[in-house]
Amino acid sequence: MSPSASLIDRIESIPRRELYFFALYRVLIASVIAALLYSPLSAIGGEAHHPRLAYSVGAAYLLLSLLWLVIGRNERWLRQIVVGGVLLDIVAASLLAHALPGASAGISMSLLFNIAAAATLLPLSWGLVLALAASVATAAEYLWKVLEGGDPTRTLAELAMFATSYLALAFISYQVGNRARRNQQLANQRGDEVANLFQINELIIRRMRTGVVVVDADNRITLANEAASILLGDADGNSDSGRLDLASVAPELARRLQRWRNGWAQDEMPLQLNPDQPEVQPRFARLLAGSDLVLVFLDDSSVVSRRAESLTLSAMGRFSASLAHEIRNPLAAINYAVQLLEEGTGFNESDRRLLQIIHQQCQRTNGIVESVLGLARRERANPENVDLAAFVRRFVLEYKQGQTLETDSIEPIINDTSVPAQVDPRHLYQVLTVLVHNALKYGRIGEQPARVRLRVAQHERSAVIDVMDRGPGIPETVAAQLFRPFFTTSEHGTGLGLYIARELCRANQARLDYIPVPAGGSCFRLVLPGPHTLLPH
Repeated sequence: MSPSASLIDRIESIPRRELYFFALYRVLIASVIAALLYSPLSAIGGEAHHPRLAYSVGAAYLLLSLLWLVIGRNERWLRQIVVGGVLLDIVAASLLAHALPGASAGISMSLLFNIAAAATLLPLSWGLVLALAASVATAAEYLWKVLEGGDPTRTLAELAMFATSYLALAFISYQVGNRARRNQQLANQRGDEVANLFQINELIIRRMRTGVVVVDADNRITLANEAASILLGDADGNSDSGRLDLASVAPELARRLQRWRNGWAQDEMPLQLNPDQPEVQPRFARLLAGSDLVLVFLDDSSVVSRRAESLTLSAMGRFSASLAHEIRNPLAAINYAVQLLEEGTGFNESDRRLLQIIHQQCQRTNGIVESVLGLARRERANPENVDLAAFVRRFVLEYKQGQTLETDSIEPIINDTSVPAQVDPRHLYQVLTVLVHNALKYGRIGEQPARVRLRVAQHERSAVIDVMDRGPGIPETVAAQLFRPFFTTSEHGTGLGLYIARELCRANQARLDYIPVPAGGSCFRLVLPGPHTLLPH
């Protein structure tokens, strides 16, 4: 049962308990009156002027009080039960006061509680009506005794005081009851809000991606959310930890917790709680000051790593902007020197070819700088209608001319005469350069020469370029991190090539994926949008 449901049940039982105690008080008064009438102690109440009336009313009042105790606990008939019971009390009190003149004052005073209790349970108008009825009944009993010619035991001043007390007590009791009801309503509202907040907080904690574990002084897990349960080895993510021992579930985490409790600095190294789960970075905090309960937060280290990568890339963008000026100046000087040498007459055809290669590589390097700057500034690509068949043939030719391949080979595989696509040519050239360079570097087995193939094909409304090699392939664990920035398996690599290539593809609304080859080798597939298929930014 939820906390809010149990709270509502407790609140709904309050009127029933009040009716029960009210009826129980009526039985108590009726029992005292019957005891005074039918016991040897009857002399305490004084001489009865109407003994038969006193005995009859006393017995009837006790029986009716018992009946009211049995049937008078249904809060749905609250008003009828209270009004009927108080009217019974008023009639019985008036008759007994007339029959027992010596006890009339005490009997009238006993009505004060009945009037007060009724006023707290009923609206003000009904409470005043009952108080007025009690006052009228007291005055009627006084007139009855005067008309009988007897000597009234009460004075008019006493009657006025009783009437005033009934009305005043009814009004005050209503105010007290009304305030109690408002406080109860406010308490109910606050209770519902607390119950709702409890459920919301429980849901938030349960659905948090960060694992949260509560550990007591004996290193028992008292609470764990779904993320923590999964990290601790519960595949179903059941948050009911069953008070497991932390040392048996995660020994290394328990060891770090104990070191933290002993005052040692927290170990910042991530740890793996389960072979099938990612590494986590644990953090410890006391639940309350002076409490033995400890909150253990299990942060996914991959999220922290991505944040660090984002900061690093941001710093790289600022660094590349400042470095661009230093790179462009030497490139401009080299390019200008080559142009001056080309104007000379003392060079043969082979020398001029070398000068042309230098000039082309200066332009390509300048294009790479521009692309990195554009990536750092998140500049938009400038897509054009490009014939991929002609572009790839030209790229392969220029790559062969600008690089020393020796026994390695690079060839285009193009069956269609024309494969149109929408792409920024500078970006595409850089992407292909990265992919071909990686294929020539890693796409070989032992001392065998590398064979790289660039296959161009039309696929429905898009164009595809596959850069394939016949190397050993890429392990699955490495393939999952290929496009992460700064990830590299080479001692001399930067880990930015494939990342920049994918970012350039995204800028052109293209897709770059690694495709495993079952027969061996690797394949990087570049899917480019065809003409008129680019989506607006």
